[in-house]
Amino acid sequence: MILLKKYLNQQTNAAPLAVFRICFGLMMFMSIIRFWTNGWIEKLYIAPKFHFSYDGFEWVKPLGIYTYLLFIICGLAALCIAIGYKYRMAILIFFLSFTYIELMDKTTYLNHYYFISIVSFLLIFLPANKYFSLDAYQQKKEYLNIPKWTIDSIKLLLGIVYFYAGLAKLNSDWLLRAQPLKIWLPSKYDIPFIGQNLIQQEWFHFAMSWGGMLYDLTIPFLLLYKRTRVFAFILVVFFHVFTRVLFPIGMFPFIMIIATLIFFDANFHQKIIDFIKKYILNVSSSDLEARKVVSRTPIEVKKNDHFITIKRKITLAIIAIFFTVQILVPFRYLLYSGELFWTEEGYRFSWRVMLMEKAGSTNFKIVDKKTGSFFMVDNTDFLTSFQEKQMSFQPDFILEYAHYLGDHFKSQGHQNIGVFAESYVALNGRLSTKFIDSTIDLYQEKESYQHKEWIIPFSSTIKIKGI
Repeated sequence: MILLKKYLNQQTNAAPLAVFRICFGLMMFMSIIRFWTNGWIEKLYIAPKFHFSYDGFEWVKPLGIYTYLLFIICGLAALCIAIGYKYRMAILIFFLSFTYIELMDKTTYLNHYYFISIVSFLLIFLPANKYFSLDAYQQKKEYLNIPKWTIDSIKLLLGIVYFYAGLAKLNSDWLLRAQPLKIWLPSKYDIPFIGQNLIQQEWFHFAMSWGGMLYDLTIPFLLLYKRTRVFAFILVVFFHVFTRVLFPIGMFPFIMIIATLIFFDANFHQKIIDFIKKYILNVSSSDLEARKVVSRTPIEVKKNDHFITIKRKITLAIIAIFFTVQILVPFRYLLYSGELFWTEEGYRFSWRVMLMEKAGSTNFKIVDKKTGSFFMVDNTDFLTSFQEKQMSFQPDFILEYAHYLGDHFKSQGHQNIGVFAESYVALNGRLSTKFIDSTIDLYQEKESYQHKEWIIPFSSTIKIKGI
């Protein structure tokens, strides 16, 4: 306890957190611009007739044409974060607007969107505007040092992301069958120099699988220690650039490369800030000194920033709960009896990144249970091709869609409705097999956190049990 109190009272240079704030804000602003210019707002949120919801967030829906306004608010908040203007309000608005966007349709779930949401939540409680920000300039006060735990909390979150991604790769499909890389990599034959030869080799698929697992498990520790930090960062850059070349994973590689800069010493970040001042803001040290002299209220530079007692207690309590959730939630899949990759019960929010090649075909039969008459549903009448693809192999999607269909046809005057699914799924190169019990009326099944008994048990074996 004494050591903990001593640690929580330690101060460290504020420059790393200031640089992280700038980079995070700029990357998020660019991401919003990219999303808009690619037409994804219309394609993913406005055009679909139906949206898949997260449990407890069924009320979160796209806002029609005002969805664009939501993205504008989110983008402006990101820009304010970068320059440190009204920072507390900006990061709160960004967290709420970005998370709202991600909750609008479960179809668009990606691990890196989840990562951005939880990082922005964490940043709400960190003093990222105490140094080199517009807030500090306007308030005529900035702090050279901030509590050390504030920067360490970001390092811890990054460490959890990498390490848990490594743990998730400790399964027999990834390590002993090189799946799904053995399926994906041969299709990259058009990559210059290596596409026609290296990428086609089976040993290369295994090397990528094992290398990826070792990278994820060790990179947080290599970044922590000064002697291995530069080597580790080179690995980070190579790994994320290479995966970006191989796979369409958007901004995630660049976000992770920029984020890991926080492991470097304060001197490195101070040089970045000095560079921004000199070459972007066109302000030299002598200019700053001169401005302090002529200004009626020069910026007061204080050494240490301390949270007031009650604010500190509340903040630390929230941070402790936050990390407890982050550590435990990825293991919730252990509460379910079925095969995780098959049932996906407890799969999301657990840093299981690119572990599956799963394809399915799921069609629905609407039955009048009194007469036995039925008709088949054309999924394209209700879902986009992207939504149908995601729905076809994820049980919670199938159940939600079945209820939507039941309600839809009930509203059209159909009676005694039963909704039955004919579903077949192939996982990581295995033959397609029956996925859903076609005798179960899904319209009568309720979504819950219990195991879905209507999923046909997985007929193969995947994992090293317990990991």
